[in-house]
Amino acid sequence: NVEIGEEPVVNSRYSIVIAAAKRARQIIDGAEPLIAKPKCNKPLSIAVEELYRGEVKIISDDEAEEEK
Repeated sequence: NVEIGEEPVVNSRYSIVIAAAKRARQIIDGAEPLIAKPKCNKPLSIAVEELYRGEVKIISDDEAEEEK
């Protein structure tokens, strides 16, 4: 799951790839980028840059259930 804001929690390369893909899909579906001037305008590149800058947080499925 990908949450906006807070510090990223990175458990594995797999979680980074999945989070970036989910966030890219959100951007493709119309979500506004969280960074003002992305280095590249491609959705996946924006998602990776958001993760790198800490604009998006990776949370576990357990944490996602707690927030509901």
